[in-house]
Amino acid sequence: MPYRGPVPADPLLRAVRLDRAKIPDPDAFPFTLPALRGLGRLELHPEVTFLVGENGSGKSTLIEAIAATLDLDAEGGDRDLRFEDRMADGTLHEALTLERGPRPPSMRYFLRAESFFNVARSVDENPGMLAAHGGRALHEMSHGESFLALVNERFYPDGLFVLDEPEAALSPTGLLGLLRRMRELAIEGAQFVIATHSPILLAYPGALIYELTPDGFVPTAYAETEHYRLTRAFLQDPESFLRHLFAGG
Repeated sequence: MPYRGPVPADPLLRAVRLDRAKIPDPDAFPFTLPALRGLGRLELHPEVTFLVGENGSGKSTLIEAIAATLDLDAEGGDRDLRFEDRMADGTLHEALTLERGPRPPSMRYFLRAESFFNVARSVDENPGMLAAHGGRALHEMSHGESFLALVNERFYPDGLFVLDEPEAALSPTGLLGLLRRMRELAIEGAQFVIATHSPILLAYPGALIYELTPDGFVPTAYAETEHYRLTRAFLQDPESFLRHLFAGG
């Protein structure tokens, strides 16, 4: 297929592995989450790996733990950004082992929608960081504009990027822009691990999608994900959905 391109065969991260000997209390959060309870070795795609699931399934918890294992702050940013707002939730990152590929990443970045305000403020207050993010103050833009400015200006080839629900800041057009930038970077050796609810993002060609279920992390084809099937069914007949949803109200 013509959009595939010459993507490097060797991933920056090959897999994430849970070392049960390092779990301090298996009966404590987040190890009690059904999906995480059975987590062993989770293989990652060289380009893009998605984690999808219902709220509370553990996808953002795992994404944050991966970021912490990469020595990235729980609030987000690269390795130069540090905050005092909060630490990573739980002790999951202490029990994780990352199986690295032969290539070291040129950079690491954790991007999460809910705490991007703090990242943008720190960038705007530091002239050196601001220049690396394009030079225009992020707080002078909308949330979505600043998100895309960061992705376009700060994400580099051969980088390792961990994203938590980036769709929260982006319009459908913005999501398409993010997909395009992801593809440009993947061709140049970048790798993405993303927790999302967005069927637009999940359409990235060839991505590995894991649905978090009570049975664990289940590799799922795009058109078989609950996010795709429900969105497609709703768009095909919204009146029927709403009539059923509001029945008896």
